[in-house]
Amino acid sequence: MAEVIFALACILALFALAMNRASLRVWAIAVAGFTLSAQMGLADGDLHWPAFPLWSLLGWLVAGLLFVASLPEIKRNYIVLPAYRALKGAMPAISETEREALEAGTVGWDAELFSGTPNWEKLRRIAPISLTAEERAFLDGPTAELCKRLDDWRIRHELHDIPDDIWRFVCDRGFLGMLISKAHGGLGFSAQAQSLVLGKISTRSPGGVTIVMVPNSLGPGELIEKYGTNAQKEHFLPRLARGEEIPCFALTGPFSGSDAASMRDIGVVARGQHEGRDTLGIRLNWDKRYITLAPKATLLGLAFRLFDPDNHLGRGEDVGITLALIPTDHPGVEIGRRHLPGGTGFPNGPTRGRDVFVPVDWIIGGQERAGRGWRMLMSCLAAGRSVSLPATSAAAVKSLLRTSTAYARIRKQFNLPIGFMEGVEEPLARMIETAYVLEAARALTASMVSAGEKPAVISALLKYVSTERMRQSVNDALDIHGGKGICDGPSNYIQGAYQMVPVTITVEGANILTRTLIAFAQGALRSHPYLFTEIEALQDQDRARGTARFGRAFEDHVAFTVSNAAGALFHNLTFGVFASAPANSGATRRWWRELARASRSFALVADATVALLGGGLKVKQKITGRMADALAELYLLSAVLKRYDDDGRPEEDLKLVDYCARNCLHRFDQALLGTLRNFPVRWAAWLMAPLVFPLGPRRRPASDEAGKKIVRAALEPGAFRDRLTRDIFISDDPGDRGGLLDYTLAKVVACEEAEKKLERAIRKGEVRRFHDKDWIAEAEAKGVLSEAEARSLAELRDLVARVIAVDDFSANELARGRSPIPPARDSSSQPEHIAAE
Repeated sequence: MAEVIFALACILALFALAMNRASLRVWAIAVAGFTLSAQMGLADGDLHWPAFPLWSLLGWLVAGLLFVASLPEIKRNYIVLPAYRALKGAMPAISETEREALEAGTVGWDAELFSGTPNWEKLRRIAPISLTAEERAFLDGPTAELCKRLDDWRIRHELHDIPDDIWRFVCDRGFLGMLISKAHGGLGFSAQAQSLVLGKISTRSPGGVTIVMVPNSLGPGELIEKYGTNAQKEHFLPRLARGEEIPCFALTGPFSGSDAASMRDIGVVARGQHEGRDTLGIRLNWDKRYITLAPKATLLGLAFRLFDPDNHLGRGEDVGITLALIPTDHPGVEIGRRHLPGGTGFPNGPTRGRDVFVPVDWIIGGQERAGRGWRMLMSCLAAGRSVSLPATSAAAVKSLLRTSTAYARIRKQFNLPIGFMEGVEEPLARMIETAYVLEAARALTASMVSAGEKPAVISALLKYVSTERMRQSVNDALDIHGGKGICDGPSNYIQGAYQMVPVTITVEGANILTRTLIAFAQGALRSHPYLFTEIEALQDQDRARGTARFGRAFEDHVAFTVSNAAGALFHNLTFGVFASAPANSGATRRWWRELARASRSFALVADATVALLGGGLKVKQKITGRMADALAELYLLSAVLKRYDDDGRPEEDLKLVDYCARNCLHRFDQALLGTLRNFPVRWAAWLMAPLVFPLGPRRRPASDEAGKKIVRAALEPGAFRDRLTRDIFISDDPGDRGGLLDYTLAKVVACEEAEKKLERAIRKGEVRRFHDKDWIAEAEAKGVLSEAEARSLAELRDLVARVIAVDDFSANELARGRSPIPPARDSSSQPEHIAAE
């Protein structure tokens, strides 16, 4: 028995040393101590190991080797330098555009998840949803008013455009200047406020919100605010804030979408004439497409590659990607015919320029910012991508959930609300989970940006996750509504979102690219505690300095890897019982511990993935995609647990938190399992699998019964349903398509007992329900219903008929949507080559 206790004590001590990243010298002392203790136990007769002399010799040998390896010169010559030489050609090289993208954003909670030992206080210190009185008033006042004015059917079907009165309203009320500081005439709203405003508008018109979103996202306003010269700020920002200038930003071209390095749009520094004066300027040639607001824009932000063959700027010939501001009425600027993305109505189209000469002062930030455009863009994108699409995706899911739960309770089949059927219950449960999770992640990320962070990795994760899950929720809503959902018209509240889905999937980095090449592949370099430093050291042209930097990082990296290997095995064997959790975490303590346990496993596999695949990481996109999925689940679970705390821990929400946590962890396991099963370095997969899944992948998704509970709660009007759908546009007007649903839902609940009486009478044959008679009047006449009950049910019958009705059109009305015969072009205003667009 003593031998077993001693062995267990040694094992636990080894785990503790590994998990706490002990140095080689501490390891040497510990092994020597174990060996000496065992020898003393044998001498006293407390331990009985017949073969111990051999083990004793091995113990002293290991301790000696560890001690020698800890000596600085030995460690440098026999560990660090061989590793340096082996990795120098194996690790991925970082291009200049990649470096600028990596250095543009900030790291925060993503780095904690990559560490394997997240510091909960860093998460808890992030502020909950908090708006100033001015921001709240704007959300409840002008934003709600704009929602009432937006007619989505007219925008996306009749006009394929945004009406002039809507443009006037958003300009007059300052919507285009939310991110512009008060000092420059804008509203100066926080990212949290911008996110909620955009989300609320999008629930009324997914296409209409674009004219507010783009000026407040990546574009001239943000770029000038952060990088512009004083003259540019003073001239442009007040005009942009008042809507006197309509901005667009041209980045994407036919041959350079996500691959900015292949950009063919160029500018050449040269002297030329501007307004009659000899001026140092840039001669530009560009061909851009998919540019939102371009057809309406008065101010064009342009990205191009700048060359200076005569070295006017003193930067050499290839200056790099540069950004400039160009009025769209400037000679040579062409705005082409409109694109029609997804059949929606927001303005989008191409722009071109041939030999357009502009002063060099039109570079955003002036001459000193020449060649720094990519870093400027990535810095703004890291913040902007955290706001716009997560906001509209979360809001879309919340809005679809509110309408779908109302419809599923109102609509009956087989004398039962369809929401009570298990087949409908399943997609409703998925929508409820998605609404809670995406709102949690949206709020958390917006708070980070409000605090000054630029979460590049998190914004990439959230962009692809939120838009993909929004796509699933749109499909779920269509399945629940059936024919009601697919028949388009003024009363359809799903088709607008359905048309915008592929647009959101594609913009700001297509989801395939974002998931497989950015979220994890770049995220690992940015968020890993040592990797970026090691790669920089390996690429350092000064070998002595590089090896010194590499040695320090490499030693810490080895300790980090050993720590995560031991931590993953220990916590997975003990089911996370000993994992960390925040103080006073209450009923969710279990899930905090499971999150810590999962973070250990992720850190181990992520570390091995980058170290072993090295430069091949970019082509192993199925592996990096799965790792991005795993990281996303950790972030979403973090957001869910924080939301529950920030909301004051409502007891009614705990069942939903449990539901979300189980599903997040199950999906996390499946992502890691897929990575290990397909890991190209098989011996590493065989080593990692017992550490990550020592007892197999045992986490299961939430049960059907758990799904039933959250669905039944969401089908009832009340606080639970309202929290799930907070901060969207909600109308109390029965004449509004959304207001009609909520109004009818309340009537359904109020008339429930009277309906049961009527249904019993119908089943018994006392009352016949056919279109040739008024069955409610018959039930009243026969004493089945009271006068008040009959009046309420008659009103409900008419309301339900309105809810389930679909739009219809005459042939002539539908014919208006046919493509007209193109008119003859005036060559003076419409260049011939535009016809190819």
